[in-house]
Amino acid sequence: MVAHRDRERVHCETIAQWRAWLDEHHESTDGVWLVSWKTATGKPRMSYEESVVEALAVGWVDSMGLTIDEEQSMLWFARRKPTSGWSRPNKQRVERLEAEGRMGPAGRRAIEVAKANGAWTLLDDVEDLLVPGDLAVALAALPDAAAHWEAFPPSARRAILGWIVQARTAPTRARRVAEAAEKAAVGKRANEWPRTST
Repeated sequence: MVAHRDRERVHCETIAQWRAWLDEHHESTDGVWLVSWKTATGKPRMSYEESVVEALAVGWVDSMGLTIDEEQSMLWFARRKPTSGWSRPNKQRVERLEAEGRMGPAGRRAIEVAKANGAWTLLDDVEDLLVPGDLAVALAALPDAAAHWEAFPPSARRAILGWIVQARTAPTRARRVAEAAEKAAVGKRANEWPRTST
């Protein structure tokens, strides 16, 4: 994601500005940094929730955030990949958009594609923290792995499970399962990466 640091930026202070930009550019641009004032500045800004909802309406999704300086931060938004899994919070946001009559055609197309290829339900078990069979076997095979796994906070388990189910090939999934179990055995979490505060 840091590789995208120099990509286009747009600074929107209101929902209307952000939605207008998305309506005009979502088909012709593959991604953009949404720049916002930090809360502490007291300057006009959208909430995270507001920015994400508007992006979903046009088939876009948020990703990593970065700090620009003491007053500004930015969040990367891009067209959703057809095979990326849908989180429960985003499904709930979509329901709200539809109920309010604010879902755009591109957003509906993204959902149709996801339902057709399985991405719509890919993360359902992850959201429910259900351990797949291959991971359960791997955890049971190593002393203390299962106990450590259960001690991880739900957010950490969810991140690891999502990382596993979104593996593109069987060998990749097998490696991720093995790594998750081996790290759990020593009380460490797989798939951890540093996050930059915004």
